[in-house]
Amino acid sequence: MQASLLAVFAHPDDETLRCGGTLALYAARGAKVHLICLTRGEAGRNTDPTLGDQVDLPTQREKELQDACAALGTEPPIFLGYHDSGRGDRLRRDDPLATINVDPIEMERRILQVIEEIRPQVMLTFDPHGMYGHPDHLVAHRVATAAYTSSGFRQVRVQRLFYTVQSREEMTRLQGGRSLGVLEGLEPETYAVCDCTIAARIDVRPYAAHKRAALFAHRTQTGPLSTLGNLTDEQFAPLLEVETFSLGGVRCAIPEYPMTDLFAGLDVTFAPAPQVVYDEA
Repeated sequence: MQASLLAVFAHPDDETLRCGGTLALYAARGAKVHLICLTRGEAGRNTDPTLGDQVDLPTQREKELQDACAALGTEPPIFLGYHDSGRGDRLRRDDPLATINVDPIEMERRILQVIEEIRPQVMLTFDPHGMYGHPDHLVAHRVATAAYTSSGFRQVRVQRLFYTVQSREEMTRLQGGRSLGVLEGLEPETYAVCDCTIAARIDVRPYAAHKRAALFAHRTQTGPLSTLGNLTDEQFAPLLEVETFSLGGVRCAIPEYPMTDLFAGLDVTFAPAPQVVYDEA
């Protein structure tokens, strides 16, 4: 069976920062790599003034995710059409389509439908704290984990579930200097993981240019007014080297711990596709 990977995230850009290199790596190796995005990021903010004051944010962010997936070499994104819940004082409690207000079983069933169609052996989603506690991230974690669990009773049983995680050292680095704003004031002992929790370390250096291109395809989120787009080289460079995951669930033995290949030991084949080449300069 051809290798197949399904990532489940909440907003356009969630897929790139934590696991864009991994998605690019497996797409280049010949796996079918699909991404489910729960929303179009309607409650976000535009940080690129060159796009103008009247930018239609959900339409723009949909296009940005399509461009990011093209840069990573994955299949086009699958949008489930729910709404961004926002957070803090912008939390959309009254929007019936905001993920925080939707029946999670409905979401789970829709993800299971995708699983039946694309037959992934491996799934990726947020860690239990959603990187920094965004309500939509927590929903994505919950419904993706539920779908993985429920798949055990179905024809297509996902073999492995991984969570994107940050080490305490990495989180502390991103909180220093020009800090990544969403991490300000958060305790690494809660929102990061200890080293022994890291179940997989994936070397993504060969796909650093793909990840960088995908990240900056999200113009509304990495513009000159964003903290993400203004990280120092010292902060940003390690994100282009190694991506880390914890283990959410397995239905078969894993050959090593920590792993260096999410598909290691699985009976799958890879059919390499032509690679997109980016100029590092």
